Amino acid sequence: MSDQSKPMSRRFHESAPTSRQAVNFWTAVTIGAHCYSCPVPAGIVIFLVATGFIFSGGCGVAAITALSWLYSYLTGQHPIGADKLDYARMRIAGKARDVKERARDYGQYAQQRGQEVTQG
Repeated sequence: MSDQSKPMSRRFHESAPTSRQAVNFWTAVTIGAHCYSCPVPAGIVIFLVATGFIFSGGCGVAAITALSWLYSYLTGQHPIGADKLDYARMRIAGKARDVKERARDYGQYAQQRGQEVTQG
């Protein structure tokens, strides 16, 4: 059956958009009209969205770089800055040994003082 032989109301009903399409259309028209009537806030929104994408991309690049450096360090290669990390690790280990020795010495001192107090 051709389109010309169908009644006009039936052709109109078949070509009418669905309610979902209508809602999408009117939402887009409303947002577009708002952005057109006040371009400054729309510009701010576009700027913030673009800045967010750039920032998230930068964080991704930084994470990949850090993980790549860590992989190189752990596999025994010598990436840039590894010597500083090793130096810092040795200094921290040295300070930990010093604190341990001081704690042991203070513990012995406290134990001696405790014995003197109980005996005297």
